[in-house]
Amino acid sequence: MPDTEVLTHAWRIEDRDYRRQETRRGSRFAYRSLDPVRTALVVIDMVPFFVDANPYTRGIVPNIQLLADRLRQAGGMVAWVLPARTERSPVGDEFHGPDAAEMFRNSGGTGPLRGRLWHGFTIGADDLLVEKSATSAFFPGRSPLPELLQERGINTVLITGTVTHVCCEGSARDAWTLGYRVVMVADANSAGGDQEHNATLRTVYRSFGDVRPTTEVLALIVPTTARGSNCRADS
Repeated sequence: MPDTEVLTHAWRIEDRDYRRQETRRGSRFAYRSLDPVRTALVVIDMVPFFVDANPYTRGIVPNIQLLADRLRQAGGMVAWVLPARTERSPVGDEFHGPDAAEMFRNSGGTGPLRGRLWHGFTIGADDLLVEKSATSAFFPGRSPLPELLQERGINTVLITGTVTHVCCEGSARDAWTLGYRVVMVADANSAGGDQEHNATLRTVYRSFGDVRPTTEVLALIVPTTARGSNCRADS
């Protein structure tokens, strides 16, 4: 039976890193507002293989659901990204070992994509469900996600899911390289422990995108019709 323990990361960005960005650009955050209609919540690898194994991953499920519900209501896009079943490779066998390589190759499960997601999520009728055959959901040729987002005019991506310092970080880096405004949601990503989680948050904040908690991101997701002419979300 899977473990039922739930943990929450003690995430943080150091004051010196906040000061660095404030000195450089005059503000703590690069993206102080967003257009929900041009925003996608990208949920990485939230499948039983990862959720069952990690109490920190179970701990981010409620925040991901909150973000998905709010963004849908505001007219935005939710994209669930699952690991594809890839072919065995000599390099993969050599690096991981044959048994582990086979385990990771099958981590996304089989069958319809909707049924392979963690059972605790409510999926919208218009949500995207796609696979990726690389660490990053934005690596060229390894997922249809970038093309699908481009077709919908998306310019901002909210990165969530697991594992923070592997597929989530890889996706954030490549999304930034492709020209997306990247926001990594600090308490909607998970790793095996706080040290590796926070190391990635620092890297992303310094070089690839904003890092903000769920509560702040929710405050940014305001339907266009509800915005006042002088209203700006900031902190």
